[in-house]
Amino acid sequence: MHQGKFIFAQIVELIYRHDFDRCVKRYNGNSKIRQLTCRDQLLAMMFGQLTNLKSLSGIVSCLNAHSKKLYHLGFKINKFVLSTLTRANENRDWRIYRDLAQLLIEKAGKLYVQDNDFKLELNNSVYVLDSTIIELCLGTFRWAYFELGKSAVKIHTQLDLKGNIPSFFLITEAKTHDVNFLDQLEIEKGAFYIMDRGYFDFERLYVINSQDAFFIIRAKSGLSFQNLCSGKIGKASGLRCDQIIKLKHFYSRKHYPKELRRIKYYDIETNKYYVYLTNNFDLDAKVIADLYKRRWQIELFFKWIKQHLRIEVFWGRSFNAVKTQICIAMCAFLTIAIAKKRLKVKLDLYEILQILSVSQFDKTPINTLLSEVELQIFIDQPHKQQCLWDI
Repeated sequence: MHQGKFIFAQIVELIYRHDFDRCVKRYNGNSKIRQLTCRDQLLAMMFGQLTNLKSLSGIVSCLNAHSKKLYHLGFKINKFVLSTLTRANENRDWRIYRDLAQLLIEKAGKLYVQDNDFKLELNNSVYVLDSTIIELCLGTFRWAYFELGKSAVKIHTQLDLKGNIPSFFLITEAKTHDVNFLDQLEIEKGAFYIMDRGYFDFERLYVINSQDAFFIIRAKSGLSFQNLCSGKIGKASGLRCDQIIKLKHFYSRKHYPKELRRIKYYDIETNKYYVYLTNNFDLDAKVIADLYKRRWQIELFFKWIKQHLRIEVFWGRSFNAVKTQICIAMCAFLTIAIAKKRLKVKLDLYEILQILSVSQFDKTPINTLLSEVELQIFIDQPHKQQCLWDI
């Protein structure tokens, strides 16, 4: 970060041009483009995210008001036209920005993995799978009709528990069932995949097993099985049974012909019983239960992005525009997360985003700006609840 550069220019430096150019070239993003390149589109949308602007017209007006500074902010274009930016969001391949987000995810994961409080001594990768729904206006987004007079899109996420960083995500219409996300994953050998009952499908679970990976999933009630043997348990730890089972139902046994491990666990905190199925027969039953309890990390992540990313109001009407905005919002968020770690800033991401939202045209080095700030902490601040990114 060099003194004399605008804050915004210092931030976008973290997105290496050659990395982004590879993403653009992969989908011919700049083909037949006269003025607004994909990088200008990316930076304009990131500017809107980081400054909490409400609309594309607000982004265009604000940037044009500082047209003499655009080059120094990192733009090549001299003046923005609202219709041009709108068409870019509607028509340019959203996968350009999805692939960029994946590159940033890899970089952020390497920075955060060392600081995570993941206490279980496992050399294996551990992933949590889940999805969240982002509601849309039915009158504007009729193509995204979901149910009960609502429109929505769904963000499917694979969260790496050893870094608390999303390692893969997919955006679909909300009516797409969660279990279809398993078809899009590249299964990692030896990794653990933790899922709720929305992913309960024996045929897909057997695919995970056949690729030498492990799954932990909540069992559905009424599961028909034969108990082959039971292991010893300590009820003081909350365990109620640890069984090796064989499925009895014809189609279940056809799709998953091998043995499974069934663990029943009583959680004293929630006063509930949980039944898990897994294809791992080596780990202690309590470790399996503890791994599943870590699912709450992905719920914290979904809560965080809904609170702090600019995705409650969408700046385009097509599915492509919605996916483009979500992916660029993720890019902006990940860029700040990377800056936080590289600059060794102690503030949490919420505080950093609040400061940067009013500092984009400052020329102070980011580390100086953030190190000199001491925010007042109030007991009733909602963002001071335990946060996935307060690392």
